[in-house]
Amino acid sequence: MSYPEPRYLGENGEISAVFRGAGTPPDVVSPGGTTTHYLASHATTGGEFGLYKVDMGPKAPGARTHFHRSISESFYVLSGEVALYDGERWVTGRQGDFLYVPPGGLHAFRNDTDEPLSMLMLFTPGAPREEYFERVAEFAARGGEELRDFQVRHDSFFL
Repeated sequence: MSYPEPRYLGENGEISAVFRGAGTPPDVVSPGGTTTHYLASHATTGGEFGLYKVDMGPKAPGARTHFHRSISESFYVLSGEVALYDGERWVTGRQGDFLYVPPGGLHAFRNDTDEPLSMLMLFTPGAPREEYFERVAEFAARGGEELRDFQVRHDSFFL
């Protein structure tokens, strides 16, 4: 195994790092108390990856069973407990637990507890997930074919 081909060919490096302070307010506040922080968005990373911090309130529904065709999704639990479906069974993710879901892998998540939880979600490559986070509740309220088209446009195929 070797490193990928170089993408930066300069000699002296450049000033290009992006800092996001811990006190930055969430980018999305969803119904039910779920907040999403765009730690490293599609735009920030040039499509390399997307990293999001998701804080879910008690009994938050999360996402039912689905898969992605072009992206992987990973979950890292920061605090609380999250119910994670690994395609075969539901497991309880606790602080420090990690779940990797390759493209095509069935998965789901939800907060079954009376306590909040916090987790990181990593998508690779970095698809433009921001519109999905910002508008999924709106499309879910409408339902039907419009919701399905929105989900498919965002590489989310629900069972």
